[in-house]
Amino acid sequence: MASVMTPLFATPSIAAPPPNVIVVMTDDQGYGEFSFNGNPVIETPSIDQLASQSVRLTDFHVAPMCTPTRGQLMSGLDAFRNAAINVSSGRTLLNADSKTMANVFDEAGYSTGIFGKWHLGDNYPFRPEDRGFDEALWFPSSHVNSVPDFWDNDYFADTYIRNGQRQKYAGYCTDVFFDEAINWMGKQADSEQPFFAYIALNSAHWPWFVPEKYRQTVRATIENNPDFAKSFADRPQLRDNLISFLAMGANIDDNVGKLNRFLDDQGLTKNTIVVFLTDNGSTFGHQYFNAGMRGHKTQLWEGGHRVPCLIRWPDVLRPRNVDDLTHVQDLLPTLADLADADSHLPSRLDGISLKARLTGQSASLPDRMLVINYSRMPSFRVTYTDKNPAIPVRNGAAVLWKKWRFLENRRLYDIDADPHQDRNIAADHPDVVAKLRKHLNAWWDEVKDDVLTPQRVIIGHPSDNPTLLTACEWLDVFVDQQVQIRRGVRKNGTWYLSVDRDGSYAFELRRWPRESGLKLEDSVAVTKVTDGEFPAGVSLPISKARLQIGSYDHTQAPHADEQAFTFNVELKAGPTEMKTWMIDGQGNEICGAYYVYVRRLSE
Repeated sequence: MASVMTPLFATPSIAAPPPNVIVVMTDDQGYGEFSFNGNPVIETPSIDQLASQSVRLTDFHVAPMCTPTRGQLMSGLDAFRNAAINVSSGRTLLNADSKTMANVFDEAGYSTGIFGKWHLGDNYPFRPEDRGFDEALWFPSSHVNSVPDFWDNDYFADTYIRNGQRQKYAGYCTDVFFDEAINWMGKQADSEQPFFAYIALNSAHWPWFVPEKYRQTVRATIENNPDFAKSFADRPQLRDNLISFLAMGANIDDNVGKLNRFLDDQGLTKNTIVVFLTDNGSTFGHQYFNAGMRGHKTQLWEGGHRVPCLIRWPDVLRPRNVDDLTHVQDLLPTLADLADADSHLPSRLDGISLKARLTGQSASLPDRMLVINYSRMPSFRVTYTDKNPAIPVRNGAAVLWKKWRFLENRRLYDIDADPHQDRNIAADHPDVVAKLRKHLNAWWDEVKDDVLTPQRVIIGHPSDNPTLLTACEWLDVFVDQQVQIRRGVRKNGTWYLSVDRDGSYAFELRRWPRESGLKLEDSVAVTKVTDGEFPAGVSLPISKARLQIGSYDHTQAPHADEQAFTFNVELKAGPTEMKTWMIDGQGNEICGAYYVYVRRLSE
């Protein structure tokens, strides 16, 4: 049992107003992307300052891909328990019964807002406005320019969703999300309303678009480091991509500085908890600097899931390193506990409150094992199964315990002695393997039934009628990039749906989204955008379409405008599956309809 210690800093008075809570999460930056963690290329002064004022969780873990991390952050539950386990492929949907961090703070009397990337469902009942957020400025799916995103969004002057309506914003995406969050927080502060703000960035996720001034600064820094520049002499494309990626990080750092100045200027700093973390391991760290770790985003190696986590609350939490094994699913119970909102937490949590450890009331956390598992892209080559890796299985896991890392139910590493995980020592420690395997088996027995059950988007609900379904929800099929739509990928899949109520429904099947104005057989040229270009899009010889939903199965010719196929279907309330086909003149399947607009016409 952990010893009880005198708190390092005084606990706030019961009469003190509840603290504001801000969570900032960046995308695809790893542990070593910041100068406070030794990055040799760029400086991140604003984030470094935040780190110097924070408790720094140095053995903090997330999932190796973004959706599982986000679902665990919001729910405090293991990814295989909350169902949000993949970045696409119909497995991004956070179980509608799971209470979210926004729900918890909303019930505790807070205003709640999200600004940026949600990635836990684009349709009812999975959208942020359905999950406890009063204010929701967000874009759908995994990244700006994903399949359901507004056509040809390019990080600059984009169209996002604001409280259910599309709205265009001037400026660069990261600047927009911080500016809008700051404006919203200022209004809450003026009304003396405590707030929970979730600033979840798409940066530094591909495509690596960024204002040129940041790229120029990073390029100059690299050119002034001859040894580093020399290592990329024969890899010019990698060098250019890395420069853009690091430039996005520099822009993030500027915005963190802007956030800090806002809090200082408004007198909010002392009573605001600020959390900063990233959503998975780096996409570039293994190519230039990975803080001594092996692996990258999407992998079970330490570099795939160990990330920085900073927690600042002046006068309450003393800045220092905390080296205990911690996890993103701990943040919900921890923040609720710190804010005295823990009575609103759900009864079941996999995360634990770190409050006593952060405040110094406890010298260590209880001994614990953590399991990291997730659904991979269907195209991934993996060694733990010969089936579609998007379908979750037990052996796709890492078990973490103290210094041990047990991967795929067969490889064991001691990261104290071997931080790069070069030596599999499973044969040398059969007792440790047996202990970790027992934990893995028990964990899998608990989650296997729930994780294999698909979540269902609801159609026909009054709060989301009409609605847009896209190929990114095809179960265990990956189509989630607008470049895939441009290239006309020859894929198809099934939507798992639930009909909200009996009625007449219109289904509009499209190869291109409405706002593009393109016809079914149109191609598109290379499209120049603010900081790059999108590839040309091919023409597909589409002459007919087929819709199958429940017992309905019909084929027809295009609508007169040659942009879509429209089907009117009588449906009964309840669960159902839907599949579509785009068909050529010889009756051959080409692909599924990438976009389907659904509207309940009448009951």
